Amino acid sequence: MITAYLGLGSNLGDRQANLERALRLLNVRVVRASSYYETAPMYITDQPAFLNMAAKIETEMQPEELLQHLLAVEQAMGRVRTVDKGPRNIDIDLLLYGDQSINQPGLVVPHPAMTERKFVIQPLAEIAPDMVHPVTKRTIAAHCDMFAPE
Repeated sequence: MITAYLGLGSNLGDRQANLERALRLLNVRVVRASSYYETAPMYITDQPAFLNMAAKIETEMQPEELLQHLLAVEQAMGRVRTVDKGPRNIDIDLLLYGDQSINQPGLVVPHPAMTERKFVIQPLAEIAPDMVHPVTKRTIAAHCDMFAPE
């Protein structure tokens, strides 16, 4: 078993129900899930606010298999990718996979933008503050502290 961390977000429909359904459809052991965080859209601002969360899971899937599984859950929930960073009923990102650093076509772990996104780091810091980022060698809490308080 390996521990992995996921970032989940939704800004269409019943956002909380979408996040809860995604966790159920993953069919993996969810060890811990963060609170929900409502956040303004970051890149395309003319869209509804997001509800974001993070989840700590245990899986026997290899990283590539897990990524394909996450994409399949998004597709099963009706996600259609029409506009990059646009509205979506569900988005599931593989943030961390154990302490591995992976850089191959179609799969980069840790997620390359996670430390730049408060909507990712804040929920992750809630459930894994002492987790060390495999590339930066800083804790998730330290990354979270870089964001100004609201």
